[in-house]
Amino acid sequence: MAKDNKTNAMRMLDKLKIPYTSHTYECENFVDGVQIAELLGEDTALTFKTLVTIGKSGKYFVFCLPVDHEMDLKKCARAVGEKALTPVHVKDILAVTGYIRGGCSPLGMKKPYRTVIHESARGLERIIVSGGKLGLQLELTPDDLIKACSGEFADIAAE
Repeated sequence: MAKDNKTNAMRMLDKLKIPYTSHTYECENFVDGVQIAELLGEDTALTFKTLVTIGKSGKYFVFCLPVDHEMDLKKCARAVGEKALTPVHVKDILAVTGYIRGGCSPLGMKKPYRTVIHESARGLERIIVSGGKLGLQLELTPDDLIKACSGEFADIAAE
């Protein structure tokens, strides 16, 4: 991929010398993660979505979980030591992260936020996350994702 076409997420991985594979798909508007997994011919258990929340403290937190799972806000709050969390409104995603809805990567955000990845990723050989724009996904190992975003694993999904 030409240097001009690289996203912040890709530049971050390049700088850290973390190997990744980029996957593209046709997309002009937001599509949900399950559709993206289908477009890529990938299992939903390997394809993770990125959700951003704000705590009672005013701090932002990032959570990654399989696209076919829902986040459990109480579990997420416990994982980061907050009393409560609220999802960041779609209209505020760009201002907080530097990314748009559907292209929000856990990598290369405007600021480094505490990032928690669903524990199911721990046993996977590879994980797929947004590449930082619509139509782009990045594949890397879960351990490399943790390293790149200074993340941690936790049980954050609803039952």
